[in-house]
Amino acid sequence: MSVELSAGEWKLMNQLWQAAPRTITQLVAALKPDTGWTKHTVITMLNRLEAKGAVRHQEGGRAKLYYPAVERAGVALRETENLLERVYGGSLGLLVNALVQQKGISEAERRELFRILEGAEAKQEDEP
Repeated sequence: MSVELSAGEWKLMNQLWQAAPRTITQLVAALKPDTGWTKHTVITMLNRLEAKGAVRHQEGGRAKLYYPAVERAGVALRETENLLERVYGGSLGLLVNALVQQKGISEAERRELFRILEGAEAKQEDEP
């Protein structure tokens, strides 16, 4: 399933991906310091996320228990693909160049990129 998340929805989903299930009260307590969101805001966002198919709930003892209904990795990949296509015309090279030009790159990050590229090269060589 393909789900697109707003910046606020990412914050809420990250809480659920870190530890689920969570109640509304637990989510409000976790999100309030960073966002200032009230219980009403969290409920509205949970309803929106349920409508998108990103969150599901189960009736608990005294409170509903909320779970992520999608994997973080899948949502992140889809978001990355959308960004790559929308902003860089699908060019991975332009994306990496923009990031390196803006932020620079550490030796550890450079080694990691080389490792990734070598793995991709080896994978291509193995394909018929």
